Amino acid sequence: MNIVLVGIIAWILMQLIIGVVVSRRVTTEADYLVAGRRLGYGIATFSIFATWFGAETCIGAAGAVYEGGLSRGSSDPFGYAICLLLMGFVFAVPLWRRNMTTLADLFRERYSVNVERLAVIMMVPTSILWAAAQVRAFGQVLTTASGLEVSITMAIATGVVILYTTFGGLMADAVTDYVQGISLAVGLIIILVAVLYELGGAGAALAAIEPGRLRIFGEAGRPLLDGIESWAVPICGSVVAQELVARVIATRSPGIARRACVTGAGIYLVLGIIPVFVGLVGARLIPQLSDPETILPMVARHLLPDALYAVFAGALLSAILSTVDSCLLSAAALTSHNLIIPLFPGMTEARKVKVARVGVVIFGLLAYGLATRAESVFSLVEDASAFGSAGIFVVVVMGLFTRIIQKSRAGQL
Repeated sequence: MNIVLVGIIAWILMQLIIGVVVSRRVTTEADYLVAGRRLGYGIATFSIFATWFGAETCIGAAGAVYEGGLSRGSSDPFGYAICLLLMGFVFAVPLWRRNMTTLADLFRERYSVNVERLAVIMMVPTSILWAAAQVRAFGQVLTTASGLEVSITMAIATGVVILYTTFGGLMADAVTDYVQGISLAVGLIIILVAVLYELGGAGAALAAIEPGRLRIFGEAGRPLLDGIESWAVPICGSVVAQELVARVIATRSPGIARRACVTGAGIYLVLGIIPVFVGLVGARLIPQLSDPETILPMVARHLLPDALYAVFAGALLSAILSTVDSCLLSAAALTSHNLIIPLFPGMTEARKVKVARVGVVIFGLLAYGLATRAESVFSLVEDASAFGSAGIFVVVVMGLFTRIIQKSRAGQL
């Protein structure tokens, strides 16, 4: 067994151990779904950053930029960084003060139970699609490192994330996110240094990029509305996603919620530029790559010695796992807390936790099925961001900041 595979196995085992240890503190539904509302500034910041920073940036965006230039990556990291800033400055405090368990609670409190249920039906598929994108990316990275079939590596990813998310819930996710965020920063810095060294320094690397590939606000001849849509989908479609909202409402105070989002956005943008940069210069390093979405792991495999590649691959896989666990937990939280538990009044806290854990398993298997049938990570991410986003975003804004539609009237709709 080579050193790369040993390093990856070590990373995976660490995730499982954290999940098991943290599970000992889970006694109530609030412990499992919102970490008992105990997240501090440091863990919340890295959890928000690591949850959003996954396959869509390292695999999807890098591949899209490699194939079509910077305009293909406008949504990531730029759009998603704006999304986090918008959450911090506009939505974080009002959401935290409502003392919710899931975002769907807002629809019940502000409108009606029927609106709550409809919102869940719209939001759960988004989380599953996001999870599927991460599972597919995990499979691609692990295949590059190990030589195993991608179907096998995707099954491994699904099994690992189901296990530790089922055990520990949001607190396990947040703790692993903290470790994963730091390791990801180290891994990306390693690959950046390696790429700059290979190309002869920053100046030579920038000179190697064709000017046309640096267009950020749309390709030549592309309709203006298409360009606007490419920015609006990640911003409006993700700013009130359950994965992000869960971390906001799990913090200890509204101030921590706001600062964690803003700081997370800064980290996201700084580190997110690295995969995009690799995509831009990738044609000089590995021309005519058959699968553009493998550009980042392929460049790392090409430039780094085994020991450093093990660090990079482990960090990248950790980032992917940090997103997929959040997606599965979000889908399970919405389904259990807002659809199933209300049907059984008087359910014990232990039973509520068990229902949510079963949901994690079921949605993990669904995500695996979607991942095996998808064309690419990027297509899954786009579908996830766009699915129901306009309706959810608009109704959340109206619910938080207006009284235009009263609850009594909404219940008649």
